Amino acid sequence: MIMDINKLREAIKKNNFEWRKHTLIRLAERNISQDVVLKVILEGEAIEDYSKDRPFSSCLMFKVVEGKPFHVVVSLDEQNQKGYIITTYEPTLDKFESDFKKRRK
Repeated sequence: MIMDINKLREAIKKNNFEWRKHTLIRLAERNISQDVVLKVILEGEAIEDYSKDRPFSSCLMFKVVEGKPFHVVVSLDEQNQKGYIITTYEPTLDKFESDFKKRRK
């Protein structure tokens, strides 16, 4: 099932979400702030759908923040209306097209 981005954003706004331990480690390693991640989720666009992910569907979100492109993988437990921030990173041109939205083939 494709994730409902609006429901995800509502969960984030209600502070009903969880940072995965992996995410917090990567944020520190990559010097990315939590505020940037939340901005990507609340204002960005979903560019890839991972509806077959388990236990919950997830997606890859994209937004340019302060001149830098960011990707965030996030999932939503629709039954409990809880979001999970899985990972985040700055996409690179060796893996993505110049718009940072499409993967290179």
